[in-house]
Amino acid sequence: MGTITTSDGTEIFYKDWGTGQPIVFSHGWPLSADDWDNQLLFFLSKGYRVVAHDRRGHGRSTQTGDGHDMDHYADDLKAVVDHLDLRDCIHVGHSTGGGEVTHYLARHGEDRAAKAALLCAVPPLMVQTDANPEGLPKAVFDDLQAQLAANRSAFYRALPEGPFYGFNRPGAVPSEAIIANWWRQGMMGGAKAHYDGIVAFSQTDFTEDLRTIAIPVLVVHSEDDQIVPYADAGPKSAALLKNGVLKTYKDLPHGLPTTHADVVNADLLEFFQS
Repeated sequence: MGTITTSDGTEIFYKDWGTGQPIVFSHGWPLSADDWDNQLLFFLSKGYRVVAHDRRGHGRSTQTGDGHDMDHYADDLKAVVDHLDLRDCIHVGHSTGGGEVTHYLARHGEDRAAKAALLCAVPPLMVQTDANPEGLPKAVFDDLQAQLAANRSAFYRALPEGPFYGFNRPGAVPSEAIIANWWRQGMMGGAKAHYDGIVAFSQTDFTEDLRTIAIPVLVVHSEDDQIVPYADAGPKSAALLKNGVLKTYKDLPHGLPTTHADVVNADLLEFFQS
């Protein structure tokens, strides 16, 4: 584990374990590299080198007052890859991290990348616009910002208790440990970063980014995702990619890397080894 300092003075925390082909993980909002615990340990045991960083303003990285946009996120990811001199990388992004991976590949090229996987990711575009009428109204994201500003701690309990992990579904058995760990990770980060991050993940249009990517990309999404609706995300992203493969689950939650790590890890491993 270590840190690097970016060109604007931001310290980015990262974990770097093992040897072999590197898998680089980009986490979701408002979490940290810790959200990849299941994947890091699993793929480490399969002989991969695993790398995961805390996005700026999240986790153990600097709580900067600005730079909370996809350009900076992609540039910070590049800084980690370059610092560790990673090559032949597999990039995995969940939710907002899927947007980060997509923008990184389009903005900085694929010369160091071999494959990618987007899990319940925000591309192509979450917010409703004239060109994206199936998106969610901007008022939805304005409300998220309002809840965060009013009581971030309460907001960060309600999300994992409810839609993030599907614990609000009939018959679901909530896990206090999972809920508390989500809250812990969220509260480690900065309110300003998380507030601005809502705009970054909801209003960034990744359509052209997706079209430029040529490496094989596995797009994983569930029809029961209550955070990033399936119809306006997974299938559209897969269709825009030059070499995209869509893997659809029927009733798994948005936070499936945690709740269904055994299923997700097996499908990722099959794709990586194919």
